[in-house]
Amino acid sequence: MERERNTPIEVLSTIPFTEDEVQVLREVSPRLRVTVHAAREPHEISKEIWSRVEVLYTDRVLPAPDLVPALRWVQFHFTGIDTMVENPLIKKPDLIATTLSGAAAPQMAEYALAMMLALGRRLPDMMAHQARSEWPRDRWERFRPVELRGSTVGIVGYGSIGREIARLVSAFGAKVLAVKRDVMHPEDTGYTLPGLGDPGGDLFQRLYPYQAVGSMMKECDFVVIALPYTPETRGMIGAHELASMKHTAYLINMARGGIVDQAALLTALQERRIAGAALDVFQEEPLPSNSPFWKLPNVIISPHIAGHSIYYNERAIGLFAENLKRYLSGMPLLNRYDPQKGY
Repeated sequence: MERERNTPIEVLSTIPFTEDEVQVLREVSPRLRVTVHAAREPHEISKEIWSRVEVLYTDRVLPAPDLVPALRWVQFHFTGIDTMVENPLIKKPDLIATTLSGAAAPQMAEYALAMMLALGRRLPDMMAHQARSEWPRDRWERFRPVELRGSTVGIVGYGSIGREIARLVSAFGAKVLAVKRDVMHPEDTGYTLPGLGDPGGDLFQRLYPYQAVGSMMKECDFVVIALPYTPETRGMIGAHELASMKHTAYLINMARGGIVDQAALLTALQERRIAGAALDVFQEEPLPSNSPFWKLPNVIISPHIAGHSIYYNERAIGLFAENLKRYLSGMPLLNRYDPQKGY
């Protein structure tokens, strides 16, 4: 139902957007009263302000439900909201929650591509030899690459990030296999930046359901985890799935640490059952300094930064502005959280 055309809408952001960024939102409609109040905790914002807010843009600042009687919609500043969904505010049946899915796809896909190239070109081993000022005698054998061209890339999770990975690796001449929750609908109905991704579901050679992830992984030279973290995906990649991989294959996880059995992965890497891994996420973060993962020579570790970009806020504002237009006109919002799916 289209909203009353003259009713002002109070929009509060707890993210410190610049004035130029906020102006993009204000230009959506004169009805929007956009306020920025940078905060890390709900008590940093007065009860009087909370009482007026109808739309909240935030990362994790969620007030008690009784403080926000006018609140109808929360737009999150990131894609994975698994740590927020048990909050009493998000569990309110009349509240809409949306994520930033799609806005971080470019940088996360580039991270995956960078890790595939680095692992395939034996970069960790090269850097170790450089640190020791060594020119290895067996360099032709030791640094024999796994080229993307002609390789098979398996993408576990075919959302906006997975689809952009598919677009990038296809340009290199790689074969794409993908795992998707709903294989009957290969098209993408979510938010996609213009010219990116695989909106029609045309780039993969074969699409697998969640239950067949091991069957897909055994065909791959690179496996990229790009799933949302839900009860259904928790522990999805276990010892059985890792054992199905080629001993020459690499695993890249930039989703959530809990999707992969960490103990099974550690064993597979230590015993060289797989060639190596690039890991941006772990079950415990920050990764403890005594974790054996730090010492593995066939692993690249990054501190949960795959989604970082100097363009993050710009892309976030673009998506939020589009959702504000939809909210004003009564259209369905993009990236609406579905409790049944868990994302």
